Amino acid sequence: MPPSNVLVTGVAGELGSRLLARLGNNPDLNRVVGVDTSPPRPEILRRAGHAEFVRADIRNPLIAKIIESAKIDTVVHASTHAHPAGPTRRVAVKEVNVIGTMRLLAACQKSPLVRKLVVKSSAAVYGAGARSPAVFSEDTELGPTSPSGYAKDAVEMEGYVRGLMRRRPDITVTMGRFANIVGPDVDTVLTRYFSLPVVPTVLGFDSRLQVLHSSDALAALENATLEDRPGVYNIAADGVLTLGQAIRRAGRIELPLPRTALPSVGKVLRSARIVDFSADQVSLLNFGRVVDTGRLKNDFGYTPRWSTRDAFDDYLTGRGVRPIVDGERIAGALAAVGRR
Repeated sequence: MPPSNVLVTGVAGELGSRLLARLGNNPDLNRVVGVDTSPPRPEILRRAGHAEFVRADIRNPLIAKIIESAKIDTVVHASTHAHPAGPTRRVAVKEVNVIGTMRLLAACQKSPLVRKLVVKSSAAVYGAGARSPAVFSEDTELGPTSPSGYAKDAVEMEGYVRGLMRRRPDITVTMGRFANIVGPDVDTVLTRYFSLPVVPTVLGFDSRLQVLHSSDALAALENATLEDRPGVYNIAADGVLTLGQAIRRAGRIELPLPRTALPSVGKVLRSARIVDFSADQVSLLNFGRVVDTGRLKNDFGYTPRWSTRDAFDDYLTGRGVRPIVDGERIAGALAAVGRR
């Protein structure tokens, strides 16, 4: 049964707002309601079609009344944050991720009309460490690196979703574990990291990175909303870039540091309100993370249009990241040294 009345959370964010506009112009949907504590950008609202915005906090039990009054049958939870871009209050983010998810799922459980739930999770739930597998599948045991970081929030959130599935087996649940999203309009820890003139890295490590273009992230969420695709899916682009390759493509200057020094560097960057490094991010830079997307292609039925390399290059072009050094010349010099 196709959706009729859709609720989207997190519409003040880039991905949630673009999904709201896309669904608001879908003539097959009767009603599209976006909720957040602040409105989407004015240009999003202008092209949002028949979509509505309601200023509401999903941490408030009143979210249940919105779902009931709008006769919502499909809920898209896109307001979770694995890694906020800039310095922010950790308590507030955790409340949105954990308490907000609990309130929203409680409202879904109470409503007999809700038949579908789409959840934006993060590949950060797998963690990153020396004993991690080379490629994570959806069946890999979850293990965030930090006992109190943003990735742990995502693990808790997924636990609440599984609880809802046990209590309401009639609800079709799709959960996407998104890789780091990049694109011309995306502001994340990773995009800010690669825009630094001097990029700190972990001495002796060259981690493998996998990203997802924002247009592919939007397409995957839209497909999950309009079609029934129950299950858990890794959502990431094909291919990988090593950290060193990414830095050279961005034309930045790499600064290898002992791993013990990175937390101190992170504090400096956080204090300067440039980028908010967490323990999970430091582990990602140290060990990397790559996920298997076979289930996304074969069962979900979507193949990302952008590879990791192309998505990263589009981010660089779209954000106007101008090279400070000639990355190709540096790569050639390193290759020459390696042949000696």
